Parts: sequence; structure tokens; C-alpha cells
Amino acid sequence: MRRGNQVRQSIAVSAALLAALFILPLLIVVPFRTALFGRETPVDETEGQPFVSGQLDGASILKVLDGDTVQEMDLGEYLVGVVRAEMPASFQPEALKAQAVAARTYTLYKLQTGGNHGDTANICTDSTCCQAYLAEARARANWGEDADTNEKKVEEAVSSTDGQVILYGGVPILAVFHSSSAGLTREAGEVWLNNLPYLQAVSSPEPSDSIPNYYSRVEFTAEEFRQKILAAFPEASLSGVPETWLQDAVVDSAGSVSTLSVGGVSVKGSSLRGALGLRSACFTWEAQGQTLIFFVTGYGHGVGMSQYGANAMAAAGADYREILTHYYTGVTVEAYQTAGFTNSGQS
Repeated sequence: MRRGNQVRQSIAVSAALLAALFILPLLIVVPFRTALFGRETPVDETEGQPFVSGQLDGASILKVLDGDTVQEMDLGEYLVGVVRAEMPASFQPEALKAQAVAARTYTLYKLQTGGNHGDTANICTDSTCCQAYLAEARARANWGEDADTNEKKVEEAVSSTDGQVILYGGVPILAVFHSSSAGLTREAGEVWLNNLPYLQAVSSPEPSDSIPNYYSRVEFTAEEFRQKILAAFPEASLSGVPETWLQDAVVDSAGSVSTLSVGGVSVKGSSLRGALGLRSACFTWEAQGQTLIFFVTGYGHGVGMSQYGANAMAAAGADYREILTHYYTGVTVEAYQTAGFTNSGQS
């Protein structure tokens, strides 16, 4: 009997050890099961709460062509992406608001004049066609540790100006803008075919010492220059020495080249700027042997609002309405109710 009791005790101890072997891990894991294996929605560490548009911007739904994809979003969501791309988020809040209103106005102008994309979309994210656009994830990657602050500033610029539009005669204007001018903006007719009453030359307080590449220098060998010019102006005659190729420059009131003779052909300064890839049409040049050197001031076409000028005005105490009515002549800034948009881009 004594031996039987010992056997039973041994079996009981073994069973207890086996139970402990399987149960103890469960006792450790179960309290943390949710944390380890739970299906709770993960916290997004790269983006904040989705932007919610104001009543007026939110009422208009756009089809936005981004590459080969068409995305549907409301006007406010689209404008946040435009402001992220078009103006440095480090700029003054009132400058960012001015940019938001200019971008909203430009968008409405494009839509009401038919847009460029037919039934496919209302507008696109290509800056050479419509306006630049930057999604939040990419913007945050660019901004780094300033991402939260910058995103808040951009969203506030759009939401606080909900529905505000630049109007001339009650109609949204072609609210073009550029990075920086040479102290004066340019009339539209000096750059493009037609003049517009609200796109006139005005003074612009450009803080040249704080604008990256405000003054730039570009060199071309004679052969490089010849190839670029003949590709754009095949009728030009570039014989003789390079110092004779450019002549008779006419400078406008803003200091930009209005027209000049290139190889005997009269062209606009803005056209030469495009052919050579210069930062603006405010340039001078000199020939040094077989090299042509261009000295350029500012960046952009020079028409409408200067972004760096707007930022300087904001830093001096101007609000976004003052900025906009300065750069766009004879306009008002008012809430503008749209009726939404159709697939063809009409309002």
C-alpha cells in the first residue's frame, strides 16, 4: 500500500507540473492579449485628422486628374493640396490665406471657362496646365519635424477663408501668381496676348536678401545657345559672333525684357525666357567670347500676386484682403456661392 501511495503521489506531482507548464504561459499572455494580437485600429503616426472643408468649399465636388487617376474631392480638400504645393508653409498666415483665396479663384475661373480636361476631370495637378498639388503624406515627408505645424497652418488658411473669391465685376478673375518679381509686377499684356484690367503693374516689396536665388546667373556656350534658340525660333539667323545675336531689347515698366531681336527675329522676352529656361524675363546679358551669360532677377512670369511680396506685406501687418486688393487692381474679395460642378467642369 505504501508503495502504491508513492506511485499515486508521483503521478499527481507530474500532472501538476505538466499543468503548470501549459497554464503559466497563458496567465502571462492573456492580460496582454489585446495589445499583442488585438484588431484595434492602429494609430496613424504620419497624418492627423482628415481635413473638413467649410460649408461653401465643401458644397463643390471636383474630379481631379492626378497623373492617370481621377480622384474625387471637395473644393476645400483640393485647395489644401494646392497651398501645400504652391507656397512655403513657413510663410506668414495672412500670406497663406491670400494664396488660398488666389488658388480658389483661379480654380473657379478655370472651371467656369471650360477647363482643359473635357468630361474626364474638372482640373488637374500639373502646374504647367492648372495648379501644383501635394498630398499630405508627401508634404509631411518634406516638412519633417515641422509637419504638424505646417499642416495646421495650411488647413487654417483654407478653412478660415471658406468661399472667399477675388471678383472683378462680380466674376472670378484669372488670379495668376508667381514667386517673386523685380520690385514691380507686370501687366498681363506684356507677357501674354491680351491685357486684363485687374492684372496691371503694381509695386511689390520683394525682400531680396531672403529670397533663394533671387539673383541668378546662367551661362551657355555658343553651341548650346544656338541649339535652344533654333529649336524655339527656327527662322533665327545665328551667324557671326555671339555678341551680335541679341539686340534691341525693349524693357517694360517692371524692368523685364518686353521684346528683343534674336538672330534678326523679334520675340517676347517671356518667350526667350521659356526657350532658355531662365527664372524670369527680367534679365540682362553679356557675351564673353564663345559664351553668353544671363543675369536674372526674380522668379516667374511676374504677373499678379508675388508670393514673396505677399509674405513681406503680411509680415508688415497686412491681412489677406489688403494683399489681394493690392496685387489685383480694382477687385473685391467676397464670399462666392457655387452650385457645384458637373463632369464637364462647368459650374
